[in-house]
Amino acid sequence: MTQQPTSRSTTLSQDELKAMVGQAALRYVVPGEIVGVGSGSTVNKFIDALASMKEQIKGAVSSSVASTQRMQALGIAVFDSNEVERLSVYIDGADEIDHQGNMIKGGGAALTREKIVAAQSARFVCIVDESKLVGRLGKFPVPVEVIPMALQRLTRQFAALGGTASVRMKDGQSLITDNGQLILDVAGLQISDPRSFESEVSQWPGVVTVGVFAFQKAQVCLLATPAGVKTMMF
Repeated sequence: MTQQPTSRSTTLSQDELKAMVGQAALRYVVPGEIVGVGSGSTVNKFIDALASMKEQIKGAVSSSVASTQRMQALGIAVFDSNEVERLSVYIDGADEIDHQGNMIKGGGAALTREKIVAAQSARFVCIVDESKLVGRLGKFPVPVEVIPMALQRLTRQFAALGGTASVRMKDGQSLITDNGQLILDVAGLQISDPRSFESEVSQWPGVVTVGVFAFQKAQVCLLATPAGVKTMMF
């Protein structure tokens, strides 16, 4: 089910779109509870908006060190996920989302913790701009967090699927995740069955987390458009 966008100006920057959808996500936050919070530039806008109602919630469970630090700086209490049995909602962005709510995530290298918090939550609300909505996942390279000793074997396994895997770099060195592992970005895949793909790759020895979210897909997508925020339900 899709709701039409709320009316807004037709000329908005990417930053304004992110702020708009971050603000719109506040209506899914349940007062008096702990909210699951993702990571990334769009989520940063949500965190900034969440600070306006921090007195109405108990706090948050965060999926990344960066989000934790941002929330704490704004006075939002952050809990360890092991201290919380269940979250009513998890709010996060995506690198791609299809019309069934399946996503590619991990552009910010926090995919493992994002998937953990998503699995702990009753509802996943995805906040993105309209450029992230796709007919089929795979144009954005699929991030895969891997244990270093399995790097070359996993690269060959992705090649057998038609993908080209490369180690993500930062400042001239291999990027190290919050979990102390590496990220393989796999380009050239066309993922027609996200659930089967996620299931298969997740079983490969050495894979920590694959950045396809089909088992923990979104139930709601708030899509920022120049005309306003469109709500998609899955």
